[in-house]
Amino acid sequence: MSFRLEGAFYSAALPGQTIGAKGWNHDVARPLVIGNGQLLICFDQNLVMRDLYYPHVGQLNHIVGNRNQIGIWVDEAFAWLGDDGWERTLRYKPGTLVTEATAIHQRLGVALTVEAAVHQRESIFMQRIRVRDRAGRSRDLRLFVTCDFDLDETDVGDTALWEPQLGAILHYKRKRCFLVGAEEIDQYATGRKRFMGAEGTWRDAEDGHLEGHPISQGAVDSTIRLMAPLQPYGEAELYQWLVCAGNFQGARAGHRLVQETGPGQMLAEIGRYWRSWAASGGGVDVGNLPERLQEAYRHSLLIIRTQVDNGGAIIAANDSDIRDHNRDHYSYMWPRDGALVAATLDRAGLSAVTRRFYRFCASALTDDGYLLHKYNPDGSLGSSWHPYVGPKGLQLPIQEDETALVLWALGAYYRARQSQEFVDSLYDSLIRPAADFLTAYRDPGSGLPQESYDLWEERRGIFTFTVAAVIAGLREAGHMAGVLGDQRRAERYTAAAASYKDALLRHLWSPAHGRFLRGAYLADNGALVLDETLESSVAGVFLFGVLPPDDHRVEATMRSLEGGLWAPGPVGGVARYAGDYYFRMVDDAPGNPWIICTLWLARWYIQRATRREDLLPGLKLVEWALDRALPTGVLPEQVHPHTGAPLSVAPLTWSHATLCDTLQDLAEKLRVLPN
Repeated sequence: MSFRLEGAFYSAALPGQTIGAKGWNHDVARPLVIGNGQLLICFDQNLVMRDLYYPHVGQLNHIVGNRNQIGIWVDEAFAWLGDDGWERTLRYKPGTLVTEATAIHQRLGVALTVEAAVHQRESIFMQRIRVRDRAGRSRDLRLFVTCDFDLDETDVGDTALWEPQLGAILHYKRKRCFLVGAEEIDQYATGRKRFMGAEGTWRDAEDGHLEGHPISQGAVDSTIRLMAPLQPYGEAELYQWLVCAGNFQGARAGHRLVQETGPGQMLAEIGRYWRSWAASGGGVDVGNLPERLQEAYRHSLLIIRTQVDNGGAIIAANDSDIRDHNRDHYSYMWPRDGALVAATLDRAGLSAVTRRFYRFCASALTDDGYLLHKYNPDGSLGSSWHPYVGPKGLQLPIQEDETALVLWALGAYYRARQSQEFVDSLYDSLIRPAADFLTAYRDPGSGLPQESYDLWEERRGIFTFTVAAVIAGLREAGHMAGVLGDQRRAERYTAAAASYKDALLRHLWSPAHGRFLRGAYLADNGALVLDETLESSVAGVFLFGVLPPDDHRVEATMRSLEGGLWAPGPVGGVARYAGDYYFRMVDDAPGNPWIICTLWLARWYIQRATRREDLLPGLKLVEWALDRALPTGVLPEQVHPHTGAPLSVAPLTWSHATLCDTLQDLAEKLRVLPN
């Protein structure tokens, strides 16, 4: 890579396209996600719909990982889009949440282009399927679409029926009614699935005909057929849609809206909306970055938006395949992840999204002023493995950084937006009780915060990342209290932040190691037992402004992390910590490389730069992250240290937010560095 400095701009010779993760054939990924904050739909690498969440992002999943897909029958031959034999290319239309995927089947002699999107306001999924002949002869094309729903995440008591007046299939149960529509459904079938030997109506489609059973009850699915003649080397265009509603009336209304608007016009409107949304923030201007980085920035903002529920919950990830590993999922709101993502969106000027998040946190805060482990998208408490009792007796089952970072993010929101009335509306319900808790939750012996779980949710102690977050949260709480006229508390919160900083530097900076330590544990006699593990999250010391990035202690720490946590070999990247076991694949690396950990190092290089040449290491790390994206630009949580293939979930909202943070840092730094 080379630098070319021109005028006030930075330029680099960068590839024009994001390189997909090497060796990507892992099933635990959702390379295409589309949604509007109420309806979220996720596709796997075979262009098969695997997740459908409604009416909340992350809750409930009405497909639960089953396969809803397209099938093609032509010349007495049949293939599902999820079968082998297709050459697929997955992408989005630039600057939008409209997919533009292609699939070519050499044996069938057909090529498909699938454009799919979710309406920006209505719970309507729309797709345009273009089928092109490659055999050079007239052909009878039959296209099939399967709908395998487990409404409310169970297949008990579902009904699928043909509604002749609408010319559509309806799936319903309780407060769910899904309408499967198209311009003209030629044949249909409803039937049993995965019960008493019945596989599902998808099997009925493979001979090119559907039997037309008009209603089925219990564990059911449906399939529709669309017909189109294909001329030699010609193209047929077919539209198909899905309306999600709470009752028959809502489903019919959505169906009429599609028909009145016209499916092609609706798809065009969706694309225009998302192009405008991605450019509407008015926050950090990234226009001085190379075009590739600008595109990655806008695309990440769009991906983040799909993972944010309209009720305020910012969801960690929505990839149901992760359930195969732990019988749970990432479709929760961790307040820590949410706060970090909200801060990114606020920097981007998209605070209309984040205000709902802060209200969500105010509603979730306990009477004692802290947030718990994680929450469901509807605001109810999520599953947890943090107990109320441990070896030392009663304990709070919390990660203290989660409460602190919400205050830090809200303070950053105020500094950016200067919305005093909004902050005042949250003072009694969120700011004051949370800051009072952080001030009081202190170990009297060391002056550090009391023990809680670390940001990785794996161990209980006092951790550098948590202490840095508490300092940052109390600083912002003090500032907001002062703005709102509560000078007594403003002084108390500010003094508490300063006291915690003194304790951090006294106990968790190790001159002997030349770096900040991961943390410490309280022995039975109250003494601190230091944890010397090399740990990437100590970057929080500069990320949250406890110390500047050019402080000698930060410098020494970040050099140690880069040297000790970088994965050996051609893949590279920074692991969470030495000996990380989560999804561990090999023994010759400190752990799997994580996108966020590698980009923390990039942010340090960028923030400490005093010349444009100093940005080179940070930019290389940004390129590393982009090169580890799936071909659609979706970022995973972590990658295999030998192959670079994505591991765990994709997309991870936090990964995309950290990329945006890094590019925001880069754009801001370029404006102040001399040419």
